Amino acid sequence: MNEREAAFKQIFEANSKKIYHLCYGYTGDDDAADDLMQETFLKVWQNLDKFRNQAQISTWIYRIAVNTCLTWLRSEKRQAKDELTPQIAESKREELSEKNEQVALLYKCISKLEESERIIITMVLDEVPYPEIAEISGISEGNLRVKIHRIKQKLTELYNHYERL
Repeated sequence: MNEREAAFKQIFEANSKKIYHLCYGYTGDDDAADDLMQETFLKVWQNLDKFRNQAQISTWIYRIAVNTCLTWLRSEKRQAKDELTPQIAESKREELSEKNEQVALLYKCISKLEESERIIITMVLDEVPYPEIAEISGISEGNLRVKIHRIKQKLTELYNHYERL
């Protein structure tokens, strides 16, 4: 195993659970989450030499994962429109429990946030400690707390807007 492979293995072991959790949040599906996690780490491997230590590597990986999930969501919407008859679409909707629908709605709302906000709130949901989020984001912890409060307000507004639709 060369140095690059060893570094990648360490990066994967340190981040794969969080990235799987993130992907599962966007998809609500084990297999899709696993596929998206693997796709994320494939992109990490392919671009490892391009990573500049301007941010923590976990922030960089979160960005890749969020963008991979958003791309997947867009393609899923297109496929769903093409493939599903109204009856299938209705039965699919009924399959989702109310909780899954709420989680899906939360992640839909998160997808509407700015990239930096998406990354911060995802780390909050992953229970990453605030000092670590502050370091990853490059802002002070006090500033981070204000930002998280604003993000939560924005999410509440988005959530309430979508829930009324």
